[in-house]
Amino acid sequence: MTHPLIDPHDSIERQNQKLVKIADALMRRVEQGGDASDAAYAQFQRAVILEEEVRARTRDLGRALELLNESNAKLAQANRETEAARANLTNAIETVQEGFALFNSDERLVMCNSRFGMHMPDIRDKMVPGLSFAEYIRLVSHSKFLSLRQDETPETWAARRMERHTDSHVIFNVRMIWNRWVQVSEHRTPDGGTVILQTDVTDIMRLERRERDRMLDDQAKLIRATLDHLDQGVCIFDSQARLVGWNERASELLSIPLGRFRIGIGFNMLFERFRHELAFEEGISAQEVEDWVQTEKQRPPLSFEVLHRNSKTLTVSAQEMPDKGFVFSFTDINAERAAVQAVYEANEQLEQRVIERTLELEDALADAERANASKSRFVAAASHDLLQPLSAAKLYVGSVAADHPDDQVRSVLGRANNALISVENILGALLDISKLDSGRASVHVGQVPLRRMMIQLLDEMAPLAQKKGLDLRLVASSAVVASDATYLRRILQNLMANAVRYTQTGRVLVGVRHLKHSVRIEVHDTGPGIPEDQQELIFNEFHRVDSPSSASEGLGLGLAIVERACALLQHPLQVRSRPGRGTMFAVEIPRAPAERDPGRAVGPQHAAKTDSLENMIVLLAENDAELRNALTVVMDSWDVTVLACADEVEARGLIEEFGVTPDAIVADYQLDDGELGTDLIAALRRDLGPVPACIATATREVAVTQICQEAGLHLLHKPIAPRELRTFLMRSLRQSETP
Repeated sequence: MTHPLIDPHDSIERQNQKLVKIADALMRRVEQGGDASDAAYAQFQRAVILEEEVRARTRDLGRALELLNESNAKLAQANRETEAARANLTNAIETVQEGFALFNSDERLVMCNSRFGMHMPDIRDKMVPGLSFAEYIRLVSHSKFLSLRQDETPETWAARRMERHTDSHVIFNVRMIWNRWVQVSEHRTPDGGTVILQTDVTDIMRLERRERDRMLDDQAKLIRATLDHLDQGVCIFDSQARLVGWNERASELLSIPLGRFRIGIGFNMLFERFRHELAFEEGISAQEVEDWVQTEKQRPPLSFEVLHRNSKTLTVSAQEMPDKGFVFSFTDINAERAAVQAVYEANEQLEQRVIERTLELEDALADAERANASKSRFVAAASHDLLQPLSAAKLYVGSVAADHPDDQVRSVLGRANNALISVENILGALLDISKLDSGRASVHVGQVPLRRMMIQLLDEMAPLAQKKGLDLRLVASSAVVASDATYLRRILQNLMANAVRYTQTGRVLVGVRHLKHSVRIEVHDTGPGIPEDQQELIFNEFHRVDSPSSASEGLGLGLAIVERACALLQHPLQVRSRPGRGTMFAVEIPRAPAERDPGRAVGPQHAAKTDSLENMIVLLAENDAELRNALTVVMDSWDVTVLACADEVEARGLIEEFGVTPDAIVADYQLDDGELGTDLIAALRRDLGPVPACIATATREVAVTQICQEAGLHLLHKPIAPRELRTFLMRSLRQSETP
């Protein structure tokens, strides 16, 4: 093991010298002994330690010097590379064809190439690193090579240039003297510096100007050609009110020789030459036109009319242009005014003809309305007058047929009664058609329960259906609809009668379908059906698909009444049919608030056999003697005691004479001298109490139905059917017998 006091890297001589010194020191310590020897030894130890520390520090210093030398070498290499890069960058920007300059984020010039500022030799030598951007702009603005506008100073140019410097990217052209142009491109670097490129665009600008001039020449030619083809006269003036353009039409309209128009002539001089030939319309004068031209403010559009001495009326329009120039245009409106006058005269003639034609149409309409009203009154009066004897005839025939012992006679009387029923149906249909066509039909919409109405109609149609062997069915419904009860009953009656009449075998089904806000009453049959080309015609009067049918089977008025009544009530009507498969008619009716119970199919309701009317007392008030006698005969055959009279006076006399209160009252609606059966019944009821009563009338007005409903009176339509009269009497008898 080597002693730490000996450095193995020392030479042998050096190691020997150290060993000798160590040995001498040991010998002296031994010789001296005591305290002195200990002190010497301690000093020897400190010397050894100090020597070791010096050696360590020396080694560290050596290593530091090595690192420093290495770093200096790398720094020198980096400096060489930086200089090479700078030289390369300088060479690179020198190869750029444009002027190039780089300012750092502190707005100081870092470098530029030799072309930067070459268009301004007077400041080129001042483009050195460290130059501030503001100083660079100041130098450029004061350069004698910069071309400024007449109203521009170096300070205003510099201020505008600094405003553009605030943008991150900007490109603009700078005009130099001698008609040269430099394009300046300025861009921001990522570290906030600024790069400026200067490009000479003189050749490009000159080429563009030549192209622009050529385009302007072409445009001027185009404008000239356009102006020459305009029907308007046009004069164009610049901002100094000098003439710069016109067309030949202006010369024609103003009657000025074309030679007087020349470039540069002032407006006032030109205006003075023809103003005396113009007469200005009201609202403007020649002085106002001159003031408009000479004003320095913004000119509003100007429009007026003048009358030229050549009898031309001109419309003049003046408009300011963006460069403060203005345009005058002239339009000849003589032909236009003549056309307007011609149109005005034509309109007057047309209006006169329209008025005359309107008056003629009004007269014709009035005549038609009078004729229609006369027809309606005639049909109503004729129907009423015919129904009176017809009712009497039916009653007589029915009375004889019921008691005659000869079957052959009863058969003949039965056919006669059927003929009378056919006449009654025809008269009723004609009366309904007349009333619906006249437009005077009144409608009273109320809540109508469908179940009761439809069951009544089913009972009426049941005998004919049973006679033909048809299965007549009704899907009853408790729905309550909003409609006119009289017209709705007529609609459904005609639809059901048609279905039974034209169906030879099979069945007829009447049902109600519930919709969201309405119900649809449908009448289905298994009849022959209606061809598609006939489905629009069936609603015409007297049109029947099976034309050979006799009058007793209908004249084709039922569906005409249905269609008109549905239109009056605004109930949509539908028909769907397939030849050989049957037909379906449907009427849609709005629903009134009411509870709905599920329907069920029911058959005809047959009344139980009634008791005898023997000894029943009936007051009959009828002003027609024949009908009064016929009704008396019929009721006598039922063992009814009849008190027959013509008016209220006779009625009171009979009641007082016999001293009895009648079990029922049957009164005609229209009695003699304007007396009404409803008034007669009301007067007798005040004295006799609530006697059951009915009104018999040939009038089918809705108002009569409404009056009877309000008064609690049963209503019988003439001709009176004996069965309906007997039903009323039986109901009245039961009512009087009820305690």
